[in-house]
Amino acid sequence: MRTSDSPVGDPAIGVAVASSHLASLPEKTIARLLAPAMLVDVTAGSTIHREGDKRAHFELVVFGLLRVFVTALDGRTLTVRYCRPGSLLGAVSLFTPAFAMPASVRAVTGARILSIPTPLIQDTVSRDPALARALIDELSDRVMSFVAEIPGSAFTTVRQRVARHLLDLASTVQTGPDLVVTASQQQLADSVGSVREVVVRVLRELREEMMVETGHGRIVVLDPARLAAEGYPMRQGTKVPNT
Repeated sequence: MRTSDSPVGDPAIGVAVASSHLASLPEKTIARLLAPAMLVDVTAGSTIHREGDKRAHFELVVFGLLRVFVTALDGRTLTVRYCRPGSLLGAVSLFTPAFAMPASVRAVTGARILSIPTPLIQDTVSRDPALARALIDELSDRVMSFVAEIPGSAFTTVRQRVARHLLDLASTVQTGPDLVVTASQQQLADSVGSVREVVVRVLRELREEMMVETGHGRIVVLDPARLAAEGYPMRQGTKVPNT
């Protein structure tokens, strides 16, 4: 990971802020929060937070795709959330006594994150109703997204399940920028609860739309951001596509 100087005036930051729950804040408040913030560049495959980490943090995704996931004792993982530009990370860590990360966060693609000092957020929120409301909106959105994920996992289409499973499999074994799934079409069909013929059709659609590239026993994810949007579509009424 690499850090850089204050992001004030960076147009990409403005776009990310406008896509987040911080967009409701007055410009002077946003400027005050951004002034001491640091930009952090993260390479694909890097883990930026691990389960059990106790450090409070508050971060805005500027570009890239991040995966938030939990890990079972046998090593299996379950995706909790995909974070895209405009997603906020760590709001719950600001207000939870004895906080410990309940999940890990890994960069699926190269990403840039804006890290805002947590003491500044905590001090400002205690006397600024606008920021308090923005964080309440963010935390409420997280709760609703997690609740929506329960039926979402059970009642999605085959295409959505295939997109989710490909991205999850590829990012679980990722060691660099390449996202590769080594599984047969039958194995993929078994994993998503469908039949091979249907999965073949879905893979053909995804290939024609340039989201994946297929080969013998090998599927390469070409556009992880679009695949994540396919598998985890934005919920109606949600400001940011955070799940």
